Amino acid sequence: MGARRSGTSKPSEVRKPDEAVPLPIWQEMLVGIEMVYLRLSPVYWGFGIPPGDGSAVVVIPGFLLTDLYLTEFRSWINRIGYKAYFSGIGMNAECPNLLIKHKLEATIQKAYKETGKKIHLVGHSLGGVIARAVASQMPGRIASVITMGSPFRGISVHHSILRAVQMVRGQILERHGNNVLPACYTASCTCSFLESLVVKLPKSVFETAIYTKSDGIVDWRVCRTGNPEVDFEVSATHLGLVFNPIVYDLVAHRLARKTPSW
Repeated sequence: MGARRSGTSKPSEVRKPDEAVPLPIWQEMLVGIEMVYLRLSPVYWGFGIPPGDGSAVVVIPGFLLTDLYLTEFRSWINRIGYKAYFSGIGMNAECPNLLIKHKLEATIQKAYKETGKKIHLVGHSLGGVIARAVASQMPGRIASVITMGSPFRGISVHHSILRAVQMVRGQILERHGNNVLPACYTASCTCSFLESLVVKLPKSVFETAIYTKSDGIVDWRVCRTGNPEVDFEVSATHLGLVFNPIVYDLVAHRLARKTPSW
């Protein structure tokens, strides 16, 4: 498994409309191999990576998932010298605008108060999209944002995932009615969540976008900023991004505002 910097031209900052794309979703079954490699990697045990400074790292789960599957990742974050926090958002199947306002903001304020330092946000898949929106809305509290396979330029995913997105959207509209916008959970929504994604992050926020061309869930093209200093390609599955030793090494260096020698 390896990683390389992206040297492609800068993509449009305008979010793409929702679309289903043919992706090798069967490759996601290889996530088990990544889990085995992780335990065998020196990085997992904290060797050869820059130590943390005790600052807080809030880890945000992906679509239809909870904080539970990120337990190993958070434990590793704690081992290398940071203080990992649950996102506290529950299952990620709600209007992101409401998740930020009613749950994630409280987590960030708590982490900021307890550590006295700006917060690092690490988000997997949809969690990374939410992380970028939070950083745009609360730049005074955020030190850095790391996204892993996060489609912040538009919902361009496998057709089965898009069907699940449409199902969740229907539930949101049924649950909240007029309390959410009619286009909620689509690329055409005009809420503050989506508006914050089409602007550049403040220079004070150190950003990293990790993506994999082997992604069987999300089109990797919508997971990049277009800046080769920020975008990092890795060899991984979409689900395996949170269990991949190369990703762990990259995350440790970027949390320390460094770039791996490889």
